[in-house]
Amino acid sequence: MKLKVKRVYDEPDEQDGLRILVDRLWPRGLTKGEVAADLWLRELAPSEGLRKWFSHDADKWGEFMCRYFGELDGRQESVRLILTSALKGPVTLLYGSKDDLHNNAVALREYILSRKTQLKKAA
Repeated sequence: MKLKVKRVYDEPDEQDGLRILVDRLWPRGLTKGEVAADLWLRELAPSEGLRKWFSHDADKWGEFMCRYFGELDGRQESVRLILTSALKGPVTLLYGSKDDLHNNAVALREYILSRKTQLKKAA
């Protein structure tokens, strides 16, 4: 399974496979063609309240992941869509944040990888 994350402002390439935008808001200054997303799963983005609370503060990363994972537990259909796609070929989760280490796409990837066996059984 190949599941990676990439900043939406970086150039798309052939190795990206299925490109899924996982932010709640459309990336500033980019057209649909520039984003080149195959899907936009905004429902997998953190809630507005969680996003504002976190505010990309690295000191809150651990708590953010716990809270976000709780939200993702209630969005299993969309999570399984990513997992089943990644089992068929490469999937790239796209995000807009300037922080490459502390963003929802990184957390979503970690969530999927940590629950891969459970998600497969439920599919």
